Amino acid sequence: MGERPAVALDDTSRAIIEQLQQDGRRPYARIAEAVGLSEAAVRQRVQRLQDAGVMQIVAVTDPRQVGFPRQAMVGIRVRGDSRVVADAVAAFDEVDYVVISAGSLDLLVEVVCTDDEQLLDTVSRIRAVDGVESTETFLYLGLAKQTYAWGTRRAEG
Repeated sequence: MGERPAVALDDTSRAIIEQLQQDGRRPYARIAEAVGLSEAAVRQRVQRLQDAGVMQIVAVTDPRQVGFPRQAMVGIRVRGDSRVVADAVAAFDEVDYVVISAGSLDLLVEVVCTDDEQLLDTVSRIRAVDGVESTETFLYLGLAKQTYAWGTRRAEG
C-alpha cells in the first residue's frame, strides 16, 4: 500500500477537477469552455491527473440500493506493523475503505455487507488476521453527509 508523492496542482487543474466533481460525465468541450483551454488540452490534463493517481472517474453507488444494506466502520487495534494488517484486511471483498490512523484505533475499515450474518462473518475474519489485537464495530444507522467536492480549493494560508 504505497503512497504516491503529492502532485502540485495549478488553478486550471483544480478547475477541471471541480468540473468533474460536479458531473463526472461532463463533456470535455464544456469543461474546456469553463476553464479556458482547448478540448484536447483538457483531455490530456484529465489523463495526466488520472495517470498520477490524483483522481478517478467512477460511478459512485449507494450500497443500500445495490443490495448491501448493512454497512459498518470497524475500528482495529493492532500489534506490530499496522501497514501489514491494513494490506491483509484490504484484500477482503466486503472492505471498501481502509485508513491507518493515530489515536486509540490503529485502523478504520469500512465494510459493506448483505446482512448481519455476513457482517458477523467479516468481523470474525478480520479478528483472525495475524496482528489484530481487538476490534470495535460501529453500525451505520443513517447517512447525514457524503461529498466528493473537496480537494479543489487551496487551504487559506
